[in-house]
Amino acid sequence: MPKHPVSELRNVVLIGNGNAGKTSLADLMLFKAGETEKPGSPDDGTSVLDVEEEEKERHHSTTSHFCHFEHRNTRINLMDAPGLPDFVGFAIGAMRAVETAIITIDAHSGVEVNARRSFQQAGNRGLARFIVINKCDDENIDFPQLMNSIREQFGTACVLMNVPIGIGDSLTGLVDTVKLAGDVPTDVVMDPVATHQTVVESAVEADDDLMTKYFEDGEISPDEIETAVLKSVTAGSLIPVFCTAVRKNIGVSELMDGIAAYAPSPAQLKRHVTVDGEKAEIEPDTAGPLLGQVVKTRIDRYISKVSYIRLYSGTLKKDDRVQIMGESGTVRISQLLDFQGGERETVDVASAGNIVAVSKVDQLHTGNTISDGSQLINMPPIAFPRPMVGLAVEPKTQADQSKISTALQKIEEEDPSFRVHRDEQTHEMVMEGMSELHLKLVEKRLHDREKVDIITHEPKIPYRETVTGKTEGSYRHKKQSGGSGQFAEVHMRLYAFPEGIEPDEYFTKEKFPNLREFHFDQELNFCFVDSISGGSVPNQFIPAVEKGVREQMSRGVLAGYQVQNVIVELFFGKDHAVDSNETAFKTAGAACFRDLFKQAGPAILEPFVSMEITVPNDGIGDVTSDLNPRRGQVEGFDEIPGGLTVIHAKAPLANVMTYARSISSLTRGQGSFTMDFNSYEFVPPNEQATIVAEHNEKQNAAAR
Repeated sequence: MPKHPVSELRNVVLIGNGNAGKTSLADLMLFKAGETEKPGSPDDGTSVLDVEEEEKERHHSTTSHFCHFEHRNTRINLMDAPGLPDFVGFAIGAMRAVETAIITIDAHSGVEVNARRSFQQAGNRGLARFIVINKCDDENIDFPQLMNSIREQFGTACVLMNVPIGIGDSLTGLVDTVKLAGDVPTDVVMDPVATHQTVVESAVEADDDLMTKYFEDGEISPDEIETAVLKSVTAGSLIPVFCTAVRKNIGVSELMDGIAAYAPSPAQLKRHVTVDGEKAEIEPDTAGPLLGQVVKTRIDRYISKVSYIRLYSGTLKKDDRVQIMGESGTVRISQLLDFQGGERETVDVASAGNIVAVSKVDQLHTGNTISDGSQLINMPPIAFPRPMVGLAVEPKTQADQSKISTALQKIEEEDPSFRVHRDEQTHEMVMEGMSELHLKLVEKRLHDREKVDIITHEPKIPYRETVTGKTEGSYRHKKQSGGSGQFAEVHMRLYAFPEGIEPDEYFTKEKFPNLREFHFDQELNFCFVDSISGGSVPNQFIPAVEKGVREQMSRGVLAGYQVQNVIVELFFGKDHAVDSNETAFKTAGAACFRDLFKQAGPAILEPFVSMEITVPNDGIGDVTSDLNPRRGQVEGFDEIPGGLTVIHAKAPLANVMTYARSISSLTRGQGSFTMDFNSYEFVPPNEQATIVAEHNEKQNAAAR
């Protein structure tokens, strides 16, 4: 692997539209570079890169894959990322490993939603960007209009590196617009001479001296243009646009030439890290301190866990021991692997700028930074999107019960946009993904690979209970059934927790004259106040009262949901010298709380989420109208490039649980959204009555 110095390395990722032919493009590049005997094809299941069974069945990528080839004295490390937004986590991980993102567009379909997202994500990460217009041999392509759309949505920095000769079935070749030479064919779809002028003017913008020379002399040499294009691409002021047609084998060699010539090497696009708590740039020096980051994890059925690591500095050798940042001790790297899709080759050493895989290191996880321990050095975390769609999960059979947790954890380890957790309030196991398709694929993977079958349903809404008023009262627990009995009496006050208070400032002798101490639970916004005077409740029993209150809070009173936002003050009680014990006072505390809760204006709270909904401008009305019956509240709008608007809104979680279906339907697949927890708010009275009635009906049914 260390055959090439850093300056001869190119790390690129294919991202963009689904069904734009990214994997076919990668397969053809591997063939042209002599890495395969014939071009693979996702359509007939022969792709070098689509190695998972579900990929072969569906004919599209569901995870990222790594390959490499040599071209024009460079080693090109190529990542093929899924084009469907359902699997965006893999694309984001792959982007951390590269300097250049190649956004691939279907010439017939044009700029679709995932191409826009991919372009923006790559820009946000400071990557150089190429655009590839693939399938230029399709029918009904208005090429000038397509280029106008690309420049309108992605900016005027987008410049054609070659122009098609003919289009659709009549496509016969390309004219290079960088090194324009010879006669121009009559059937080109755009003027190569004018495009060449645009290339030159865009390229010299990144070099003041060259710009001066160009405007003074009127021309610059082809070598100077090539150097200027590379500099401009690295700076982000020029975005090369290449045309390809994989089926006709047109434009792929030119794209490979463009990657070698214009994609920056790791030495040209520096990375920012944290060294001893201070921000710094890392040099891709093979002799420097070791620094790498895990960008992908795969559970391989033959060699167990595989971690793909991008090396930013230093050299990693077989049998080296490395430090995982944030962990104690070191781990041994027993095996280094160079992957070509599903095929692998063992290597002894990997150096800065490259991507290498290590196997059977269970301590490594996606996002981990590794080093040689010589410095406290860390890469920024990889920000993966939060999954938006959830399903409650149960094992289908008793045999599945023992395997389900381990199986789901394996998938969670591999897929950075998949989460599984047990909801402490609803006691359900919930899996979360980017879409229903994403979760269906997880279900299939569980069945095919892990031999686990599951039953799924929509998860319960984690409602909460609270009070709106204030009350006080008492409860006496007395039980005598032979031998020692049980006796406890407690007197308590129950309040709604005031908004915006600081506990240390609020719970004082001024407000609670007999205050001895208080216990504040920030998560539940709950406070237990000990105002016992004169020893009416012995000190050893007060914790039992609080425990009884907390246990009743966890069970709920109105509808079985966790109670929050309350203050409980214990101010008096009675005990018995023989019959009082912790169990009696715990029982009395729970019962007293339950009775007082019903008298203090009980209410149910529901979770609201903040939403950012990205839609084409012509879909704003449909989306905002759809939010109204969901009790959604529009809070603002932001216009963004590409004819898009971000709608900022807030809505009850219960009414947007299946919003992914709605946004796709409302915007013809062009919309997207994110949501995060915002707050708990009161459920409207009519809906509260329905929730309570449903709970009571279940309780009665269980008792029968």
